[in-house]
Amino acid sequence: MHLDLDTLQVCRFLTGPTACGKSQVGLILAQQLDAEIVALDSMSLYRGMDVGTDKPSIETRQRVPHHLIDIIDPHEEFSLAEYLIAAESACRQIIARGRTPLFVGGTGLYLRGILRGVFAGPPADWEFRRTLESEAAHNGPDYLSDRLKQVDPRSAQRLHPRDSRRLIRALEVHHLTGRPLSEQQTQTPLPVDQRPQHVDWLSPPREWLHERINGRVKAMIAAGLLDEVRRLLSAEKPPSRTARQALGYKEIIDHLEGRSTLEEAVEMIQRRTRQFAKRQHTWFRNLEECVAVEMTGTETPEQLAEKLLTHSQETTRRAPFISKCPTGRDRVD
Repeated sequence: MHLDLDTLQVCRFLTGPTACGKSQVGLILAQQLDAEIVALDSMSLYRGMDVGTDKPSIETRQRVPHHLIDIIDPHEEFSLAEYLIAAESACRQIIARGRTPLFVGGTGLYLRGILRGVFAGPPADWEFRRTLESEAAHNGPDYLSDRLKQVDPRSAQRLHPRDSRRLIRALEVHHLTGRPLSEQQTQTPLPVDQRPQHVDWLSPPREWLHERINGRVKAMIAAGLLDEVRRLLSAEKPPSRTARQALGYKEIIDHLEGRSTLEEAVEMIQRRTRQFAKRQHTWFRNLEECVAVEMTGTETPEQLAEKLLTHSQETTRRAPFISKCPTGRDRVD
């Protein structure tokens, strides 16, 4: 499954680690490019999960149209393949209005799927999934990862040991097809002349980003994250396993259910968010389609937007404005 190539080449992308300021920069870019924003985020899909996802406000969405926000309820699941279908539909509508689709967000799996396509795989085997969930609950947090190492060590190495949803899917694919997911999920980059020309990611200094993350977590608590989670838990249909495992929500659920103090929950969210940002950095750095936009942490969103626009105007070949990172990836200086 792949986004239509003609549609893909019209799109622009702005991504980066959580809390780096990409939403504000994306808003400015959208206004200057006459673009509409397509959310590149796996959690802002959910209605009612607003504070913990730092979702754009209603006022912001009135200033610039946003797509793929608030499209499912927390008890529902949403696959990568479903996201690609929804994203292509949104892009076609935006283009039909004579505007530019601008993807903004930090879900690397979604970005990779848009840029390279996705292996759809066999349909879900819900009985097998429930069995694995039960076994994992009985055997401890490393059970799924250890089991996957036995049949698909490459996928086990790539996936986080606590990412139960994707670990279960990898085990399910092997169970249903007899072949490791890593052997089937081999989408490679498109030829250079078929790729979108503007796939940029903000690369901030680590210490600056850590301070931003710590501050944002405290701001979410002050903005009512606990009450938001209480509402979700008391809903007629409680959140799905995926929604419950979302960063920030899992830790607050643990607190509300008596497994941690509020202080411990806040510290855990901060630490896991910093770890998540590190994984995002690695993900974007290793996607050869992405151009790193180096930040100092002192720029305003307006200055970063201008930097991106200048890059777009100067060249579509990413030279000479772009130099090479030590990893061999492109970088905007």
